[in-house]
Amino acid sequence: MSTTYDRTQLSETARDFIDIPRFHEMLETRSTVEEVEDVLAKSMEKKPLTVEETAVLLMADDRESVERIFETARQLKQDVYGNRIVLFAPLYIGNYCTNDCTYCGFRKSNPNSVRRTLCDSEIRSEVEALERVGHKRLILVFGEHPKYDADFIAESVRTAYSVRVDNGEIRRVNINAAPLDAAGFKTVKDAGIGTYQIFQETYHRPTFAQVHPEGTSKSDFMWRLDGLSRAMEAGCDDVGVGALFGLYDWRFDALGLIAHSQHLEQAYGVGPHTLSFPRLRPASGVTMDPKWEVSDHDFKRLVAILRVAVPYAGMILTAREPVEVRREVLKFGVSQIDGGTKIELGAYAEKEEAADDQSLDHEQFELGDTRTLDEIVRELLEGGDIPSFCTACYRLGRTGEQFMEFAIPGFIQQFCTPNALSTLTEYLVDYASPETQAVGQRLIQQELDAIGDASRRETIAAKLKQIEESDSRDLYF
Repeated sequence: MSTTYDRTQLSETARDFIDIPRFHEMLETRSTVEEVEDVLAKSMEKKPLTVEETAVLLMADDRESVERIFETARQLKQDVYGNRIVLFAPLYIGNYCTNDCTYCGFRKSNPNSVRRTLCDSEIRSEVEALERVGHKRLILVFGEHPKYDADFIAESVRTAYSVRVDNGEIRRVNINAAPLDAAGFKTVKDAGIGTYQIFQETYHRPTFAQVHPEGTSKSDFMWRLDGLSRAMEAGCDDVGVGALFGLYDWRFDALGLIAHSQHLEQAYGVGPHTLSFPRLRPASGVTMDPKWEVSDHDFKRLVAILRVAVPYAGMILTAREPVEVRREVLKFGVSQIDGGTKIELGAYAEKEEAADDQSLDHEQFELGDTRTLDEIVRELLEGGDIPSFCTACYRLGRTGEQFMEFAIPGFIQQFCTPNALSTLTEYLVDYASPETQAVGQRLIQQELDAIGDASRRETIAAKLKQIEESDSRDLYF
């Protein structure tokens, strides 16, 4: 795929917005309590923070300031997204790769990696298995290889959307794949994708060069950095930024994510739809370097600071993280998690009963949370969160700039809570275990009772009853 692109054809707004000396300078001075409070006050107005303001939070490590950051992150998440947690599943389509990233089990020089590309019938089988347990949202994952060009990605998307099992269907397909050129992004967008996600991995150029060997397609820093700008210009108004934490100083890469978000908002009037912040995990044939390892405490700080810095963005916490870490950082601003995750190609259909069966030679990295979707849904319910499979905004055009207009002032809650309850009711009726059904019904009643407007409460309750008593599905506000 990479050999067919003219890499001089960057976006109209292409520039390197990562100022390494300036970033390092900002990370040399410890912040005062007063500086932290000033920044947090701005964030409570639902305004995105600048790189400089984010650095103030990153350089505050005293107990009082860290607790205030945690408190603000919890409040912002509640104000913007309420107590809902969106659920999705990753689906790996192919792991052939022309890159040689030093941290990845799929790198081309790893002789132990078992290579595979799912054919159309295998994709169908995977999607059927995911629908049988209740999934409605997928992210398709591809290696960077000529096999996985824009046409192949688009066809995989159309296949996923076409599968139906009983009341099951996939309503949103997101993409995690290599940067494309403008024409490629348009081809994929036309297939009906939601968010296109590109991980920069690290925003520190010297480290980027070190872990992505010269001569590989991924070694082109600017082509990758500019990828989401090209996507925006091609009509993909929902994009996702991400970094892999543990390659370099976590604080530097946090600034990189904020600088990237700021660039997109300034250039296109729309910041990223999602932020991703996975930590390095063990992988086949990879020796972990502990130099930049991110502790659990600093990981919690990272999640909270990102929520405070970009209040409107969805924040994705993946099953890379151990169960206990996922439980803890959910409090600090996370809005999306995966559940029942399997990252071995074909494993959803071929190993439906073997959630804990991991083979690193078949996977990109080691998972930390292998619980079933039902177990995760039940734990969320027991903690007072609403598991949501909602995709209403995307069908109603509440994407890109319009989504930000709704999300930043918090109006999105008017839609998110009833739509979360609707999709939760679908899950409870069609897929949940009896134990999960019981907990879910109690939470739904609590949420209905908390709605002050009697007319609105009755309208929502009527839709939920319609789902319970018939085959009516996908009823959204």
